Amino acid sequence: MTGASGGATRLFPIPLRGPAGALEALLQEREGESPSHIAVVCHPHPLYGGTLHNKVVHRVASTLHALGAAVLRFNFRGVGRSEGKYDQGRGELDDARAALDWLSERHAGSRRWMAGFSFGSWIAARLAAAETAGIEHLILVAPPVLTSSFEVLQTLATPKLVVQGTADDMCPLSALEAEWPKWAEPRQLVTIAGANHFFDRRLGELGAAITRALGEGGAP
Repeated sequence: MTGASGGATRLFPIPLRGPAGALEALLQEREGESPSHIAVVCHPHPLYGGTLHNKVVHRVASTLHALGAAVLRFNFRGVGRSEGKYDQGRGELDDARAALDWLSERHAGSRRWMAGFSFGSWIAARLAAAETAGIEHLILVAPPVLTSSFEVLQTLATPKLVVQGTADDMCPLSALEAEWPKWAEPRQLVTIAGANHFFDRRLGELGAAITRALGEGGAP
């Protein structure tokens, strides 16, 4: 994908209606421009402090925006100002679908990407696997393969970029490597040496890895 053009960036809250009520959300886009692609970024586990303001989610969102996307990140139900309560991934999937539908309607015709960090990557993967999603690229950061099923990726032909820290003790690289051969092509795994689950002091490397993989000529 080509990089961003010269339009002024805007980051602002948007009114997003989810199936369980209002969802708190932030949209980052460029004034007066129709993006070539859009991206929804899903945050980590709601019961363990995950929000749209998580630093990994923020870095993923800002990186995808720099690559030219209009990017929406939102709080799942029961998080921050979002209404409703935690639903063990079922309702959260519906929340993500509502976010993608809203952004797709705002920028009709733009190609669609989905991204997520940790728990959010599980939600993103399942939404990408839905027959009606039409996702062009799936970006997963530290997918929790030990605690959640990613079986849908065994048959999903959508290009998949996975970024994983080698020092992640919550979502170990060894667990991902055991699952990785089962996932359908096209797929690309990028590891960040020494990065823990939250990419402490490695956020720049995370952003650079995504840029290299999804920048022009580098998509999986």
